[in-house]
Amino acid sequence: MAVSVTAALLIIGDEILTGRTKDKNIGYIAEYLTGIGIDLREVRVVPDVEEEIVAAVNALRGRYTYLFTTGGIGPTHDDITADCIAKAFGVGIDHDPRAVAMLRERYTPEELNEARLRMARIPDGADLIENPISKAPGFRIGNVHVMAGVPSIMQSMLDNIAPTLETGARMIIETIEAEGLAEGIYADGLSQIASVSPGVSIGSYPSFSTSGFRNQIVVRGKEQDAVAQAAAAVRALLGRLKGDRAPL
Repeated sequence: MAVSVTAALLIIGDEILTGRTKDKNIGYIAEYLTGIGIDLREVRVVPDVEEEIVAAVNALRGRYTYLFTTGGIGPTHDDITADCIAKAFGVGIDHDPRAVAMLRERYTPEELNEARLRMARIPDGADLIENPISKAPGFRIGNVHVMAGVPSIMQSMLDNIAPTLETGARMIIETIEAEGLAEGIYADGLSQIASVSPGVSIGSYPSFSTSGFRNQIVVRGKEQDAVAQAAAAVRALLGRLKGDRAPL
């Protein structure tokens, strides 16, 4: 049986929910985790509201192997993620000497004001996640990894986290082109294949371009034989349907 390691992603910030900032982290994190053998099972977006952040953190960290968060660890008054994580774990929070030292690598004593020092407030017992770009660290506590919302910084933090993570079997993916066939033609057959293919996910994904509609069927799973059998059944189904539609 393939080992499954699961994760959730919590996006924190009013700016995401109002549309002012367009999220660029979900797709990157999903692809990154899939590539190293971690199944991203859930994504939530919450506002900068303490009770909602705390509730989401406690719900998600208990449900999945890992919880990753992005956003809300900056220097302004509405960056409250660190305080909320501390509250969720029931621990104190204060300026961490290690984090302060990191900030001093970037800022002069005059520049390192109270606002910037907010970025050095870390929950008690947390480990730091290095930030080679702007120095302000993220942190990990329990199974929760707290990262910046800025994509380039988040990506560097994720690279630092990755070697420390438990990973499972990687997803095996086969993509099959349903050339010339609309979804409504193969939907029933696809459903039948899915019903007899345990441990395999089968999805149909239409798209449209200047050349017309394009349908792709994607078969996913963690057992090579199961994926291969399901993909073969899909190809056979499409072959039969194309044959039925061949001109006389």
